[in-house]
Amino acid sequence: MSYASRFLTHSRKIRNASNVLRSEPAILVRWFSGGTCSSIDLIEIQRRGFNSSTDGLLSGVNRAVDPNIYMVGWVRGFNGNISRMARTMGIPVVGSISNKRFSCLQMHLIRGFATDAGLPPHQEIGMPSLSPTMTEGNIARWLKKEGDKISPGEVLCEVETDKATVEMECMEEGYLAKIVLGDGAKEIKVGQVIAITVEEEDDIAKFKDYEPPKGDAADGGKKSSASPPPMKEVAEKPASSPQPNVSKAVESSKAGDRIFSSPLAKKLAEDHNVPLQSIKGTGPDGHIVKADIEDYLASYGKEATTPFSKAATLDYTDLPHTQIRKVTASRLLLSKQTIPHYYLTVDTCVDKLMELRSQLNTLQEASGGKRISVNDLVIKAAALALRKVPQCNSSWTNDYIRQYHNVNINVAVQTDNGLYVPVVRDADKKGLSKIAEEIKHLAQKAKDNSLKPEDYEGGTFTVSNLGGPFGVKQFCAIINPPQSGILAVGSAEKRVIPGVGPDQFKFASFMPVTLSCDHRVIDGAIGAEWLKAFKGYIENPESMLL
Repeated sequence: MSYASRFLTHSRKIRNASNVLRSEPAILVRWFSGGTCSSIDLIEIQRRGFNSSTDGLLSGVNRAVDPNIYMVGWVRGFNGNISRMARTMGIPVVGSISNKRFSCLQMHLIRGFATDAGLPPHQEIGMPSLSPTMTEGNIARWLKKEGDKISPGEVLCEVETDKATVEMECMEEGYLAKIVLGDGAKEIKVGQVIAITVEEEDDIAKFKDYEPPKGDAADGGKKSSASPPPMKEVAEKPASSPQPNVSKAVESSKAGDRIFSSPLAKKLAEDHNVPLQSIKGTGPDGHIVKADIEDYLASYGKEATTPFSKAATLDYTDLPHTQIRKVTASRLLLSKQTIPHYYLTVDTCVDKLMELRSQLNTLQEASGGKRISVNDLVIKAAALALRKVPQCNSSWTNDYIRQYHNVNINVAVQTDNGLYVPVVRDADKKGLSKIAEEIKHLAQKAKDNSLKPEDYEGGTFTVSNLGGPFGVKQFCAIINPPQSGILAVGSAEKRVIPGVGPDQFKFASFMPVTLSCDHRVIDGAIGAEWLKAFKGYIENPESMLL
């Protein structure tokens, strides 16, 4: 592991750190210069056989060399109790403090400040990144109150991420001194300060009126204050372009939403529901006068019935976007804009499937197990078909097509909060009773808004069923990226089909299914081959039990 060493200055609190460095191989900290509060992210103090010049630097910490200089390097990973070691050095610690190795999903952004700010030692807890696609989150509710003692492993609050509501655990022992953003706080950027913790109970009162500093971690992804301002782009008008015949009143209304009119014209417009922004003034400097209103009424009648007045009479309610709704919208828009969809539909006879389901449910009820639904059988058949035609169990990248060896089926679940797609892992290797049990458990977690990232990440194919629950005959689903296929299941219906003899007929139940394919990955013949395999399992369901 290579280390990019550098010097940095810090407050007087770590002057005696050299003794610690000789015994502790590595420590993950994030600290701030006592003078400027400029942050150094995720750094590692490392002592690895320093030569004489390096030892001289450290031994001179308390005399000739600047007493605030230390040697540090970028950290790659650490397995140990970091914060306890940092506190022995008097260093404010930032990061998720754990005895396990760090991952992006475990890390809480915390910032420690030097005492030069006039406040006792404390930690700023930031909005954590709890999923790979999370850029902002909402605080559903706090489970701890200001002044409460907190211990490692206790739940501080519930965070609504882009896909689920996740519990945020405390990683350090101390006291919750200040809740910066309370219950229901919306659109909090990852890294933005949400709470303050302290080690001493007596320090709680000192943060009663605390306000986080401007330019917080939430702005870390934005432009640096030192970067030059963007150059203003000036569009030059061609000399030959004619000047539009627009009054100054119209121009001013576009610029500042202010429309100039005479008091009489304004009163006449209000009496007849005439929108002034739709009228071009003919008075001095483009002012709207009484004659302009009269001309307008002569054209549209006594009561103006323009689109503006119609829109003003509409009754509506604006519903704020939930995190899951925003993510669903962006991902599906991305899918339709970037994935070349095509659709294949077949009808599958489900008479034998329904008969087998009835027999299996009789056994399940006798043993106390969960009832098996048609959707459970569909998921099993889809998983076996993916194992048989692995080209459909793939995803597209710019450099290659990734073919998965695991068959993980996402199942679309509609809830009051939005659409969730929990995953059944290795569905091709699980029995029907196990699949039924998992789906019911995941569906309930989705409705309770308590899914965790491991409950919906890692799927390779998706099944969406609007037939059984809603009676939809047939539909085409949108591919869930980065997957390359999704199966849309319609409702079964009885049909008349030819019998054995020329004048004979019989009834049979057919269920239409539509496969949406990414043409970059799945060619038409491959998609048809997969549907053929799926249809074979549905129409001969005993083969799924082999």
